[in-house]
Amino acid sequence: VEKYVKFVKERTEIEQNYAKQLRVSSFQSFTEILNEMNDYAGQRELVAEDMMMNICIELTKYLQELKQERKTYLLEAKKAQQTLEVSYKQLDSSKKRFEREWREAERSAAYAEKTDQDINATKADVGKAKQQAHMRSRIAEECKNDYAAQLQKCNKEQNQFYFNDMPVIFNKLQDMDERRGQRLADGYVLFSDTEKHVMPIIDKCLEGIHKAGCNVNQRNDSLALVEQHKSGFERPGDIEFEDYSQGINRTSSDSSLSTPKGPLELLGKNRNKKSWLLKKSKPTVTEDFGHLPPEQRRKRLQKKRDEIAKELQKEVDQSEALEKMRDVYEKNPQMGDPASLAPQNSQTAQNIERLRGELCFHIVSCSTLTNVPSLPSSPDGAQSDEGTPDHSQAIYAEFDDDFEEEEEEEEVEEEEPTVAIGNCTAMYNFPGASEGTISMQEGEVLDVVEEDKGDGWTRVRRTNGDEGYIPTSYVSIALNK
Repeated sequence: VEKYVKFVKERTEIEQNYAKQLRVSSFQSFTEILNEMNDYAGQRELVAEDMMMNICIELTKYLQELKQERKTYLLEAKKAQQTLEVSYKQLDSSKKRFEREWREAERSAAYAEKTDQDINATKADVGKAKQQAHMRSRIAEECKNDYAAQLQKCNKEQNQFYFNDMPVIFNKLQDMDERRGQRLADGYVLFSDTEKHVMPIIDKCLEGIHKAGCNVNQRNDSLALVEQHKSGFERPGDIEFEDYSQGINRTSSDSSLSTPKGPLELLGKNRNKKSWLLKKSKPTVTEDFGHLPPEQRRKRLQKKRDEIAKELQKEVDQSEALEKMRDVYEKNPQMGDPASLAPQNSQTAQNIERLRGELCFHIVSCSTLTNVPSLPSSPDGAQSDEGTPDHSQAIYAEFDDDFEEEEEEEEVEEEEPTVAIGNCTAMYNFPGASEGTISMQEGEVLDVVEEDKGDGWTRVRRTNGDEGYIPTSYVSIALNK
């Protein structure tokens, strides 16, 4: 709960700092939702505190008490058992002593009788033997009485252990366990009562979130954004035709068809070059990588297609955001004029159409390359790639001067010669009819500048500087060590 509350607070600060610049209903609703979520998190925190103080801590203390109580009962049981074992040992000892003395008395009696019957024995020997037998008999009788008393005592302690001591201890343990279960049940009930106590407040928070969601007006938000960013400039009119055949002398400044300064220059440098104001665009042919072999060209087209798809998704998301803002402005005119979002909506729509056209072009190109026939393994029926797309399907795209300069720099970099990594000898003739390939004759030696990437083509260079791709299976390659 603490982590959740901290996350909500941090998220609130970030979203507020970002959305303070947009006076739209979506921000107001989001603020209300964050407030409701703060209250919701507060209730969850209250539940956590109640559980910690009234349930967890109390149960922990009670657990320690139960452990100590159980230890006491077990010590009592152990003590009673030890007392009974001592009684058993005393009984066994008295029994063995009685058995031993009784046997000695029997032997003494037998010896006295034998001495009395012996004619050679004197009267003194007979008297001594009888006196010894009488003494042994008296000792055996005492041991017998002691054994009987010890037996009676042991039986009494045994009955006390099994019928009194242990039942009492077991009853105490049973009562302790029942109290433990009842204490847990009370904790369950307390947890349920705590949840029920905050449920009405949580329901109100959820109702507030629902109401805030219903108050979002995307139309008015869009209108407010349009009103905030509208320039007020009119679109330029048609350029008039200047008839030089009539002998009209004009200065270079009058005769040049330069684009008039529009709102972009008047607004200053605080706008991006790709402004959402209308300006004259120039047709640019979409790059189709026609100079590459089919497999490499297909990979480059797929990569370009993925990039265009990501850019298109960004434009679509921006269009949806503008639409929501316009709805907010329509419902709340005081927040802004919906018409101020028209230029940005128009530019976004143009970008979406342009990107969709480029995406369609690359998808068609990729699908076309999947059916391009590969070169045969022998030179008898050599084929070339004629699948270059028609440039009549080029899409008008808008590029600024910086992009053109970067493109020129890339072209200059590509013109730098690549260091050869080996050489190859042609085993067959190759016409090199397709764009990006180079012809060769059987026995011709060429420099290898790029290895086969797994598509069956190797890039080579002649001594005169011409570079292109040839089938890897048509040459014998020797790379430098």
